[in-house]
Amino acid sequence: MRLPFTGRAPAPTDLPASETKSAPLVALELSRRARFTSTDYTSLCREGYGTNPVVYRCVRLIAEAAASVPMIGAPDVLLSDDTMEQFFGYLQLAGRAYLLASVLDGDIVAIRALRPDSVRPLTDRAGRPAGFEIRTASGKSVHPRDPLTGRCDVFGIELFDPMNTGGQSPLRAAATSVDLHNQGTRWAKSLLDNSARPSGALVYNGGPGDRLTADQVSRLKTELESGFTGPDRAGRPMVLEGGLDWKSMGMSPADMDFTQGRREAARDISLAFGVPPMLLGIPGDNTYANYQEANRAFWRQTILPLIRRSARGLSRWLSAFGEEVALRADLDAVPALASERAALWARLQQASFLTDAERRALAGLEPVQ
Repeated sequence: MRLPFTGRAPAPTDLPASETKSAPLVALELSRRARFTSTDYTSLCREGYGTNPVVYRCVRLIAEAAASVPMIGAPDVLLSDDTMEQFFGYLQLAGRAYLLASVLDGDIVAIRALRPDSVRPLTDRAGRPAGFEIRTASGKSVHPRDPLTGRCDVFGIELFDPMNTGGQSPLRAAATSVDLHNQGTRWAKSLLDNSARPSGALVYNGGPGDRLTADQVSRLKTELESGFTGPDRAGRPMVLEGGLDWKSMGMSPADMDFTQGRREAARDISLAFGVPPMLLGIPGDNTYANYQEANRAFWRQTILPLIRRSARGLSRWLSAFGEEVALRADLDAVPALASERAALWARLQQASFLTDAERRALAGLEPVQ
């Protein structure tokens, strides 16, 4: 007969008298719920950038590439490569990034990047931006925004967040894939530490009523741990006697499709950051014909939109301090786009119906007075 499941093993009184002696004993093991990394900034940085090699490489690629593009119209002493690399890195990790200007006699003398979780945007009663609050170990400081000129010592950019929680970071979108990739690595390490074997149990097949004593069980555990666990003891043969038999209780790496699962997780992480998997050395990606094509797609789809948006925002921010500033990315200094720029110049040179001023404008160059 079929009994309803009540969450406990059936007692002998739950069975009919004719089935009490013949009913087998069934052991149930309930699986645990999946555990995921918290989505706060510190946890994501620790489990993502600090632990996962795919996240680390994606953030470094984007930050270094974006910071390497010269900004025409900006003094190098203000927007150095190190400052911009931190700025773009924070933007990928937190979904928001901030710069703080040190002002002396109304002029900016230095700019530095701020840790995103130390900055809190302020709004007025109407919900309009009113400034920023910066929290440090020494205390808090408020940097208000001038309602007339829009001038503020702090500049910030946030990625679109539909929940309006302060910026949606690519790392938060890839958090589940990061957990899968990290746990796969930890599982492989644990499997190696346990002689590259899945977990199992020693089953004692003694006679009816025979059981191992407590001293025998303790000695058996000690011998297993000292003689058959660890990478240095991998492959050592085990001799079982006295009615002992080994029963595997885990899934093999082949059953779990372990390698392919980690590759798919790595591809999802690179997709969230906008980095072609081919640039990260992830095998099995045939989306692009060659490395150069993947690199150009990376610059066109990920780096250039990020640079253009930052240049427009920085231009408005710096212009509020006095003289108008118009920042523009120098695309001629990007080696990955050299072939495209050369093809553009050739087409413009052959366009006899265009004036020199129109050719310079189409090429993204400043007009010649």
